[in-house]
Amino acid sequence: MMYRVEGIVIRGTDYGEGNKIVTLFTPTHGKQGVVVRGAKKPKSRFASLAQPFTYGDFSFFKSGGLGTLSSGEIIESFRELREDLTLAAYAAYAAELCDRAVGEEDAGSYLFHQLKACLEALAQGKDAQIVIRAFEMKIVQAAGYAPLLDACANCGNPEGPFRLSAAAGGVLCLRCSGRDPDAVPLESGAWKLLRLFAALDLRRLGNTDVKASTKRRLAQAMRLWMDHHLGVKLKSRHFLDQWERLSGELPEADGERKSADSIEPTERTKE
Repeated sequence: MMYRVEGIVIRGTDYGEGNKIVTLFTPTHGKQGVVVRGAKKPKSRFASLAQPFTYGDFSFFKSGGLGTLSSGEIIESFRELREDLTLAAYAAYAAELCDRAVGEEDAGSYLFHQLKACLEALAQGKDAQIVIRAFEMKIVQAAGYAPLLDACANCGNPEGPFRLSAAAGGVLCLRCSGRDPDAVPLESGAWKLLRLFAALDLRRLGNTDVKASTKRRLAQAMRLWMDHHLGVKLKSRHFLDQWERLSGELPEADGERKSADSIEPTERTKE
């Protein structure tokens, strides 16, 4: 049967002498594995279609198992995401999250458009750390592990300050925080941003101005949450963590517990 789909290349592996197998993340047919014949040959007309992060229109024949690409057209190459090491690290992480942390039943239209918006925001130069934290929230929501953020997960108290507890399923107030010694403290700004990420459609993400210390706390909170609930080991995540630590964007250890109650981010997110 012949299929024609829009899709984003989220993974590629060499196959045989000059071919590649790519995984397409589509809005209509979930994740599709497609053989791109001749993709490794410099003069191949399909070589560009097999590049990571490429958003295109793909036609392929499939009778069972993998499909075979018959034609295609690039809609957006996202070339800048491959040419800049920092952007490539964030984009590769977003793509691998879709590949490894999203089940076939969850790979639908909404998440496809969130991934596309994530790549567009990175390519446009928006704050990569904020973009990727918001996208991580979309992933955990799609997987069914959205944190309870509006009130204490234990007693229902809506008043902060809060700590994020992966074991409790959301935030804990000061009175209940002793139930989880591993909970991550959230100053007011970080808590508000997590709630914003939970409600936000990435297609509406504007520019942001968030303090570095708040971004570190957000990264710490989301890493704790995803490690506990998703439990997937990602090569791109390991590289990205090292990259952010080298640039001073992440704490040296997951157990960092410095108080940041006075940190208040300035948000300029478009409605």
